[in-house]
Amino acid sequence: MEAVGHRPYNLVAELTYRCPLRCTYCSNPVSFRSVPDALDGEAWSGAFREAAALGVVHVGLTGGEPTLHPDLAEIVAGAAGAGLFVHLVTAGTTLDRDRLAALRERGLRSVQLSIQDARAAESDAVAGTRAFERKLAFARDAAALDLPLTLNVVLHRGNLDRTDELIELGRRLGAQRLELANVQYHGFALANRAALLPTAEQLERAAGAVARARTAGDGPEILFVLPDYYADRPKPCMGGWGRRILVMTPEGLVLPCHAAAEIPGLEFFRYPEHALRECWESAPGIAAFRGDDWMREPCRSCPERSRDLGGCRCQAFQLTGDPAATDPACALAPDHAIVLDARARAARPAEALYRGDSRAKRPPLSNPRRDS
Repeated sequence: MEAVGHRPYNLVAELTYRCPLRCTYCSNPVSFRSVPDALDGEAWSGAFREAAALGVVHVGLTGGEPTLHPDLAEIVAGAAGAGLFVHLVTAGTTLDRDRLAALRERGLRSVQLSIQDARAAESDAVAGTRAFERKLAFARDAAALDLPLTLNVVLHRGNLDRTDELIELGRRLGAQRLELANVQYHGFALANRAALLPTAEQLERAAGAVARARTAGDGPEILFVLPDYYADRPKPCMGGWGRRILVMTPEGLVLPCHAAAEIPGLEFFRYPEHALRECWESAPGIAAFRGDDWMREPCRSCPERSRDLGGCRCQAFQLTGDPAATDPACALAPDHAIVLDARARAARPAEALYRGDSRAKRPPLSNPRRDS
């Protein structure tokens, strides 16, 4: 068993789940409206100081749309004052240049801008609102202020065939890093899986476009993340459950990953009701899937167990009803047929629901377990 209390390096600070966009692949909880913005600037600043004492060096201010938090300037200053590298993850539609400059003066070190597509109409269709031109203006503002820019594009069936255009857009906007991240199926993305999951042929073409761009070497650093459903080997959940990344929700719940609170039966602690160290080291939910004592076969005897750590616990629960099951993304998983069935349906047309649509529900369990 791994020692409880691994040092976290990165704090994902979900300041609010409010957002002007309604993206069909949003990974926020489907029930996001029930989560209040309970932490003010003072509380977040206290959390940052305690995070630094735990060993955290980087904080990502995210959401929802973090710029909608009324204490954002104080939060940025609090994170910088704690000695953390402050990174803002934004849709880019709510900050003008003056406000962005003020955040830079408070200690903001870099920004990540989400782009839904390389073309305005297609981008706005996914976002559920007209936002594309404002996003481009934000990228230009970041460049003018000499703020390092990461461009993040969630890839899916609707935009994968424009990967080369997305790479060119990143080049034009002067992004230092381009994250081409295929959809991970949580939150609204899972509810919309039938409309978002690409075909294997689309992924192959996109990978080719990335390879050509990397060979040319005249644009941003490109990160290309395959979707779990086509990888045949699972990714370690957030680098491993409760190992390196600490997530705090808008109400102060401390989690090992974004979706862990949706797994029933796990107890997590809230900050500031509990000190951050106690939330990280002592909460039963944080410790539930650390190490490998919890593993069953085939994970327990698998030579890959120390590398993939059994895959994503939230995905295992969402697809099988059992968070201790082998992640069905793994080709060796007893429930891998769930993923194969989703792949087989990837070319079929399906209507997507926007973030916030009350009809959005996760797909019914394909193989619900009764022994969890």
